[in-house]
Amino acid sequence: MHATSGSVDWHPARAHWRAGLEAGLYILMLDGAWTVQGLSPAPVLALPEACGTVHLQAATDTDVVPLHMDTAGALVLARRLQAWVDAGIVVDRSAMSSTHRQLMDLVLSHGATEPPQQRATHGGLFGDVGRATLAALHEGREFLGAIGELVWVGMPLLLMFWRIRWREVVAEIDAAGLRALGIVGMLSFLIGMVMAYQGGATLATYGANIFIVNLVAVITLRELGPLLAAILVAGRTGSSYTAQLGTMRITEEVDALRALGLSPFEILVLPKVMALVVTLPLLSLFADVMGLLGGGVVASVGYGVPWAQYLARVPQVVSGQTLMLGLVKAPVFAVIIALVGCMQGLRVSGSAAAVGRATTVAVVQSIFLVIVIDAAFSILYNLLGV
Repeated sequence: MHATSGSVDWHPARAHWRAGLEAGLYILMLDGAWTVQGLSPAPVLALPEACGTVHLQAATDTDVVPLHMDTAGALVLARRLQAWVDAGIVVDRSAMSSTHRQLMDLVLSHGATEPPQQRATHGGLFGDVGRATLAALHEGREFLGAIGELVWVGMPLLLMFWRIRWREVVAEIDAAGLRALGIVGMLSFLIGMVMAYQGGATLATYGANIFIVNLVAVITLRELGPLLAAILVAGRTGSSYTAQLGTMRITEEVDALRALGLSPFEILVLPKVMALVVTLPLLSLFADVMGLLGGGVVASVGYGVPWAQYLARVPQVVSGQTLMLGLVKAPVFAVIIALVGCMQGLRVSGSAAAVGRATTVAVVQSIFLVIVIDAAFSILYNLLGV
């Protein structure tokens, strides 16, 4: 909204003080563009000493630029005038044009006064614990809402498979699975070596070197393989989901999808969840194999267990049930990682710094939930006696 006395958007806003004929009376002369463009920087409106009355008017001299005002300029000026009135200064706007007065009245009626500065309050230890608890409950509610939306949107799409964006699913499988084989395989191999070294040092004192196979095989297949793969995927893939969707939020691409009548959950989130549900069990199986190979290298080189005996004993100490008890966790981990990463990305607002904060939160939450769910599975298996 504009109120003009000439077209001078390019000219900076200016303000000049003149002393009036009466004591304590000062005249504030305004000219130039009191607009978004002209207010950079905004004029300094400091009251003269012993000022009791301010007479406001637009400059009319021939050597100045006529006053041009929009809502931004009216807001800046109205806030300053209201602060003077609150301080007991008499402000006279009668010399201003009716258009300018109406514009300032409009912004004043819509809360042009400066918001009061709220001091940060600290409730001590209990206050901090309470705020953290409420924040955790809010995050839990948001996550349950994401699970509900996944079921509500995803289940019908499984019956209408032609609507699923298979090209995006395959691309996500390539990004989250094939390109992660190197890091998952290397770390699983090294962790298998570490387990064999640490366990073998104790078993060798009792002459039970062959039981290194039992130690490495059971821990790797049942717990460590799926857990290690999930943690690596959470740090590598989950963070990329958050960064990608967070950037799309900042650039308003997600809003553009909604404006076109498209579901961001169906287009952006569902392919990632489906890809990770397919990918993580395969990565877990690959981590199991590499962990067993790492343990086999240490057992053969460091503790004299022949490769043939090592490979022959693995199927004796673990069964297909042991392998399945580990792999059944992987799809659950995949859903958690994908939903947390996408949820945090879609909640990003503000600047690019918010993307970094959301990525950190997503990785921490994903790893925390993966470990909690893994512990829940262990308790469940113990209760079921498997």
